[in-house]
Amino acid sequence: MAMAEMWINMGPQHPFTHGLWTLKVKVDGETIVDAEPIIGYLHRGFEKLCENRNYPQIIPICDRLCYVASMSWDHVYVSAVENTFDIKVPPRGEYIRVIALEIQRIASHLIWLASFMTDIGNLTAFLYAMREREMFIDLLQALCGARMTYNYPRIGGVSQDMPKSFPQQCLKTVDFFEKRLKEYDYLIEESEVFRIRSQGVGYLRPSDAINLGITGPALRGSGVPVDLRKTDPYSAYPDFDFEMAVEKDCDVYARYRVRMNEMHESCNIIRQALKKIPPGPVLGKAPRHFPRGEGYARTEDPRGEAFFYIQADGTDRPYRVKIRSPIFVTVSAAPAILRGYKVADVPSIMGSLDMCLGESDR
Repeated sequence: MAMAEMWINMGPQHPFTHGLWTLKVKVDGETIVDAEPIIGYLHRGFEKLCENRNYPQIIPICDRLCYVASMSWDHVYVSAVENTFDIKVPPRGEYIRVIALEIQRIASHLIWLASFMTDIGNLTAFLYAMREREMFIDLLQALCGARMTYNYPRIGGVSQDMPKSFPQQCLKTVDFFEKRLKEYDYLIEESEVFRIRSQGVGYLRPSDAINLGITGPALRGSGVPVDLRKTDPYSAYPDFDFEMAVEKDCDVYARYRVRMNEMHESCNIIRQALKKIPPGPVLGKAPRHFPRGEGYARTEDPRGEAFFYIQADGTDRPYRVKIRSPIFVTVSAAPAILRGYKVADVPSIMGSLDMCLGESDR
């Protein structure tokens, strides 16, 4: 007797979801034949909130878009304001921003690695990743005094210069971390269970990734070489020499390798920035009165392309703010990535996308 197809709800409180959302999967036996991601449990009306606050007051709200990549969202917002009103950032301010962004990228990838390893049963790797993440959170705390919602970037630069001891502390941390990354390779990739659950699973063709609008590590894991730090450089990134992390296998393992390689490259960028950082002020002059205009900024968030569009009406607050979340687009591609695989593959496949619902339910 043939088994009828049926829908299964995974969420909104399933351990693999890493946030409040539901994934409905349609199964034929154990095989997934369709899927439907559903968000809306965490909606906070962020874009509307921005219309009721002046430009500097919006920065702390950006921290809450994705609290494991707060610095990235602060940066893309202030960059959009600077582009809208043609505000210049001092070179030292740009370098400090890049250092903070790459520290944040590593911290974000580490919390992804910790949660992803938990999804597939490697609790030791969870402990390792969270242990190392604390060192980078310490660095961000040294810059701004906070460990999660930083409120560090400002329109025109950053709120304060780095402490005198920061470069030495940062270099020490980066050197130590790269040694630990070698341990990760042994701990994770020598596991036959990990290879079975990642290699050849969650195949995402390059053409599908492009057509679905996927960006970031998920796109580069499908062999598409797009990284805005390289392809549309911003801030001080044109001053640094680093490799774009791209893998061609298009599966869960490829997306894992992209993020691991990116952490190596982030260490490389941080070293270069600390070595080449120019002297001078860290905060430029922002206008007291903002004219009419419109502008945008897009940056390479740890999860993909983050985008802010601002429409100004001549008052001290924006008339309209529009946000493009990379994960909102990526989670929409769940049906294309999941079809044909087993229910047991769902945590591995969706975990490789690095979900963040705060920025999706904006």
